[in-house]
Amino acid sequence: MTMLALPAALSMQGRRAVVTGAANGIGKATALVLAQLGADIVLADRAPMNDTRDEIQAAGGVCSVVQGDLTDDAFIAAFFAGERVHAVAHCAGILNGRPWTEDRAWHERFHQVMDVNVRVPLQLAAAAIDHMAAHGGGHIALVGSVAGKTGGTSPTTPPDYVASKGAVHALVKWLSRNAVGRGVLVNAVAPGPVETAMTRGFNLGPTLPMGRIGRPEELAWPIAFLCTPAASYLSGAILDVNGGAFVGP
Repeated sequence: MTMLALPAALSMQGRRAVVTGAANGIGKATALVLAQLGADIVLADRAPMNDTRDEIQAAGGVCSVVQGDLTDDAFIAAFFAGERVHAVAHCAGILNGRPWTEDRAWHERFHQVMDVNVRVPLQLAAAAIDHMAAHGGGHIALVGSVAGKTGGTSPTTPPDYVASKGAVHALVKWLSRNAVGRGVLVNAVAPGPVETAMTRGFNLGPTLPMGRIGRPEELAWPIAFLCTPAASYLSGAILDVNGGAFVGP
């Protein structure tokens, strides 16, 4: 059987992509997919990323590892101080599963979630837009959540997380309006529950239309698509990737 070449519109050959949250979960899966499409990957996370790096290199891919804290503006700026970055897949985020009414440090927790889940993607996207606009354009993919559209997949979904992901969806639209005329396309995916460290212990699968929660790679492919030339007419879109858990407007 003759193997068909990867269509040019889906190829990331010769392109650099920054992937945050790359140590595990959706971020790791996205880095692996983008490497399969030919991208040179810059892995970013607070946690060690040795496993992700080793898997990419074992498959013949090219990657570099940058470990640090995304809440540090200088760390974000460093991504765009050197070679051209063609795409950013921002998959990092936090979810605190403790009931908020029982959390004595509720105010601190709320500010931390908003800092990591809202301010960081805004800061990262703003830096990426300036860099990409000066180099001929690029693609940015953020990660929202079905919770930001529905209020949560269960009554126990924390309100700080819901609010932060609703804010991400609003930011995608704002960023798109400010970036599309400069050749930078900003979009997002809105996952339902996915098998990651953040959702460990949540027994939501039986309540969902498919009878299971998603797998990281099922989010990685749509995110990677948003980073490719094939997504050349998408801007301000939020793709619902939730196994039918939300089918509203």
